[in-house]
Amino acid sequence: MSDTRTDEESFEVDLAEADEPAIEEGSHLSGTARRTLSGRTKLLAVVLAVVIGAYHTVAAGIGVPGAFINRPLHLAFLAALVFIWYEAHTGEGGDRVPWYDWLLAGLAAVSVLYLTYAIYYDDLAARAGTPMTIDLVFGAVAILMVLEMTRRTTGIILPLIGGSFLAYAYLGPIMPGLLAHRGYSAQRIVAHVYLGTEGLFGIPLGVSATFVVLFIIFGAFLEVTGIGDWFIDLAYGYTGRMAGGPAKTSVLASGFMASLNGSAVANTATTGAFTIPLMKRTGFDDHYSAAVESSASSGGQIMPPVMGAGAFIMAVWTGIPYVEIIAAATIPALLYFLCVGMAVHFRAKKQGLEGLDKSELPDSGRLLREGFHFTIPIVVLVYLLVAGYTPMLAGFAAIVLTVIVAIPLAEAKRFAGALGNGDVATVRGMLWAAGETAVRAFDRGIRMTLIVAAACATAGIVVGVVTLTGLGLVFSSLVANLSGGVLIVALLLTMVASIVMGMGLPTTAAYVVVAALGAPALTNLGVPTLAAHLFIFYFAIISAITPPIMLAVFTASGIAESDPWKTGATALGLAIVGFIVPFLFIYGPELILQGTPVAIALSTLTAIVGVIALSASTQGYLLTDASIPERLALFAGALALLVPGLMSDAAGITLLGVVAARQYATVSEDASLAAAIGR
Repeated sequence: MSDTRTDEESFEVDLAEADEPAIEEGSHLSGTARRTLSGRTKLLAVVLAVVIGAYHTVAAGIGVPGAFINRPLHLAFLAALVFIWYEAHTGEGGDRVPWYDWLLAGLAAVSVLYLTYAIYYDDLAARAGTPMTIDLVFGAVAILMVLEMTRRTTGIILPLIGGSFLAYAYLGPIMPGLLAHRGYSAQRIVAHVYLGTEGLFGIPLGVSATFVVLFIIFGAFLEVTGIGDWFIDLAYGYTGRMAGGPAKTSVLASGFMASLNGSAVANTATTGAFTIPLMKRTGFDDHYSAAVESSASSGGQIMPPVMGAGAFIMAVWTGIPYVEIIAAATIPALLYFLCVGMAVHFRAKKQGLEGLDKSELPDSGRLLREGFHFTIPIVVLVYLLVAGYTPMLAGFAAIVLTVIVAIPLAEAKRFAGALGNGDVATVRGMLWAAGETAVRAFDRGIRMTLIVAAACATAGIVVGVVTLTGLGLVFSSLVANLSGGVLIVALLLTMVASIVMGMGLPTTAAYVVVAALGAPALTNLGVPTLAAHLFIFYFAIISAITPPIMLAVFTASGIAESDPWKTGATALGLAIVGFIVPFLFIYGPELILQGTPVAIALSTLTAIVGVIALSASTQGYLLTDASIPERLALFAGALALLVPGLMSDAAGITLLGVVAARQYATVSEDASLAAAIGR
């Protein structure tokens, strides 16, 4: 039967059947899940996503409006989409959006957009910021809607944190000890959090409405156009024949994609769907395959140049230039991925796992020759960022170039020919196909942004309470008192706070919440601002694979059908350097490029050797299987090499040399014995 639909009818169907982004962070914790929409309801949701996605992309190219237009627009559209897409409770039923969720979607959008009206049309500034009753009503509704949309998307933890901070602002007089303050009325709290840029519409939401959404859309365009798959295939072609090749592909591909999309869970779900089955196929255990994917996806957010938008948040928060931040983050990020990659290599050698046959792998040479132009958006993005152009312009250029380079040359020639010949039907059909691709990318990108936007909005509430009550100074005093002014104790306390506060949260929200409290505590003890913020950011990321609430691990375990607790323990072993490096750049700032070139080079070299020894220790293999004493010696040598200082470096090299020499002798003896038996 022939298809007699018009282009418009076909386009409407494609809208309603847009791709589902593989991300379900909230479902692990909150008991909520995304609805399976269909028909006109899904069509409406997709149209809303495309409108706000196109707005953010165009605004990035021509100039972002002021904060009180851009941020409310961003939050209003995304809040409405959350109530359309996400159930209030699991099992509400099918693709139907109940009447109360339509009501909540409208309330959320109107209460957020009211702020723009109040500022530009009701002249809030002329009233000297004095709120009227209507302002407070809309503010209270907006805060409640944000907490509920966050519960539906990220789970119950972050809304509880936000609610606890609001309660703290109100209950100040009855709080114990240093936590006590004079207290604030509900009206004062709502006004501070809602009316202005120190609360709900503060830095976290501002970053979501500019950098985060743009780079997630960019990542979605890479996926939808197939360019992301090309990068994965290229990595697979180059590493597939090595021992543990598919796992090494996972490390490379996940690091690349997670740097762009900013979500360990989303990246685990997307690249893991390809890499985990390949790892299992080549002989890795289920739990090990899942651990590799989750640890690599989590670490991608510390990888420059985008760092899951973390670099941009840090730049806005600290006032430190973006280029300085990504430069400082480069060596620690490379050490992290070296640790995971070498662990994979040693495990593959230990298990005797070989790579796949060349015939089973993509032809990397052909891929590079035929698809070299696919690297143009990434190269231009990095160039513009490093050259000092705004991240918005760089992201816009990368999206436009992605669309351009994704068009096959033959299709471009056919389009030009049809245009020149006046072949309206061909031109129209090709434009429609390009439109469908853009629709899928915008829809996918915006739905992946829902979680981040909700988390950033609630994180803004937390920051608002911190600024209102002075809790940051109180926390600094608490850390100083508990640590007795001893830096290492303060760092350990901040590490625990970062991991605990980050559990179950997107990295952006975890970083913002802890940085608002912990960064001043560290800087008061003499830690440089950049090092303090990178320290907190690292541990906020590690929380994604730290039990008990390890969302990236749960996602990978679901794909691999593995025990999540065993997977989590393995992931911690693979990413162990992530727990060590942050302490290193506090005590040895050479790793974040602070020091002389000679000192930086020496520290980097010894850290590389130390990371290799550390991976060998965790996997129990260097040149051959390592005994328990050898593993302990490797671990001690690794720590000695990682700790700054010539004496410690000498001790580490000595320990590593002893183990390597002993294992080399064992390998040589085994080889001689095998040769003798063969004769």
